[in-house]
Amino acid sequence: MKRVRYLFSRYAHDVLIAVEAITGNKMKSFLTAMGIMFGVAAVISMLAIGRGAQEEVLEQIKLVGVNNIIVTPSDLAVDAGGSSGGESTSGPGAGTKRFSPGLTLLDAYSIKETLPTVSKVSPVISINYSAVLQGKSYPVVLEGVSSSYFELLNVNLARGLIFNEEQSEGGFPVCVIGDNIRNRFFNTQDPIGRYIKCGETWVQVIGVIERRDFTASASDELGISSTDNKIFVPVKTMLRRFRDRARVNPEMLEGVVRGGTGSGTQAQTDATESSGGMENQLDKIIVQVDETEMLSASADVIKRMLLRRHSEIYDFEVTVPELLLKQQQKTNDIFNIVLGAIASISLIVGGIGIMNIMLASVWERIREIGTRQAIGASRKDIVVQFLSESTLISVTGGMIGIVLGVVLAHIIHVMADIKTIVTLFSVVVAFGVSATVGIVFGYLPAKRAASQDPVESLRH
Repeated sequence: MKRVRYLFSRYAHDVLIAVEAITGNKMKSFLTAMGIMFGVAAVISMLAIGRGAQEEVLEQIKLVGVNNIIVTPSDLAVDAGGSSGGESTSGPGAGTKRFSPGLTLLDAYSIKETLPTVSKVSPVISINYSAVLQGKSYPVVLEGVSSSYFELLNVNLARGLIFNEEQSEGGFPVCVIGDNIRNRFFNTQDPIGRYIKCGETWVQVIGVIERRDFTASASDELGISSTDNKIFVPVKTMLRRFRDRARVNPEMLEGVVRGGTGSGTQAQTDATESSGGMENQLDKIIVQVDETEMLSASADVIKRMLLRRHSEIYDFEVTVPELLLKQQQKTNDIFNIVLGAIASISLIVGGIGIMNIMLASVWERIREIGTRQAIGASRKDIVVQFLSESTLISVTGGMIGIVLGVVLAHIIHVMADIKTIVTLFSVVVAFGVSATVGIVFGYLPAKRAASQDPVESLRH
């Protein structure tokens, strides 16, 4: 304790002289600190962009679910040999047409029953409808899903229940509604137990989905969307009471009759071509794997299994959103490291600027240095004085730079619509670096000032 008091009493005067030198040359001190100010601001804003990108990826992973594989219909059917249009181009059966039923409920059941690594599967059917209640009509998306869907995509209920096994297997007219549907139809009353009319069918509300933030940028890349404007019903309810796109219609039967006496598959293919192509019964199949390590292998098995079921025609796509997002996160991390390195160059340039100004200041104030040495100041006192001056300039610039960095991060968020998050870690790092720059780049000028000969200094 006595040692600390001694050091404080001995060097407090040196620090005070450094403060007086800074305040006595405000413009020069401000210009010297500008390099540090902009360097710190750049580092904080770049780290904020990186943190925001990382948070956005984590939010997207929550939206698509953990360990999920998504199977969707493909717009262009390509056979395993590489040709499009579902026609074989090689082998003994070259020239023969193949028929694929598209993505069906049986595909979802087959994936669940065949793969031991799969824990949950949910088929998804999406149809645009108009919901009507007490004369109010509202456009909605009616989705047929299994009860596993809500757990697969981390969809939580604000109240009520999801449909149970009996309701799902029996095709009961029950539904779970999104938050916007609740606000539109049941703003002043409890929706649980009430009915909504979709098309010609009345469905009973048994649950309400919790409102959640939705990352719109994930919609295009990963095929996910907000649940707020949706009404969810059991998938068998959708197929039995609303619409089953795989059901044979009169146009298809007419095509079969026109197909003549050809083989069943050929007649069915002709019917498909005459009716504009067989529609996929499902819009999506969501598959959850037990272990992350099995994602790629399971996706490969699912693809090969569906190829066999679809007559070797690639009329589907198998996507692993989590792997895509992790790759995106890795790319973002590399990009942020590069940005941080570029921003750090500004701090180095600012430090060099401080060193140059302080070296010039030594020659400008050489008579002051000689006078202090003549009246008893030691070399340590001179070092502390000039080191304190450079450090105070750097730290002050760093504090101003922190404020500028926070403001700049906010401007980037508002103007460029890029999510930015300023963390305490980035502020502490920026402040610590600015202080370190002042000490490191101020030491050489301080040592140069302390090494001056008092007699020679007084002659200037």
